[in-house]
Amino acid sequence: MHGKPTAVRVDNGPEFTSKDFELWAKDNGITIQYIQPGRPMQNGYIERFNRLYREAVLDAYLFFDLYQVKQLTTEWMEEYNLRRPHEALKNQTPLEWKNKTIQTETTLKTTV
Repeated sequence: MHGKPTAVRVDNGPEFTSKDFELWAKDNGITIQYIQPGRPMQNGYIERFNRLYREAVLDAYLFFDLYQVKQLTTEWMEEYNLRRPHEALKNQTPLEWKNKTIQTETTLKTTV
């Protein structure tokens, strides 16, 4: 789609300070930008996402295998990304916004 990023902003958790992660980033030409310790607001977007995911999926269910985690995660991501209203889209779902935008463009083309 868009190719690989040139940089990744991450916190200082153990999953992002490992040598394997650092080598992977170096091998792929990706710069790691660590936030300042104790400053999660420097990565606010992902911190918010992590909180919502943890509350809606990880803390809400008792899992018996990895398949269940993957299945519920997929369902939650579809809801989060496609079916829930977004404030940035004037409280419309992405599909509602897309359809309205297409309708508006069509109306403009036929009236000009």
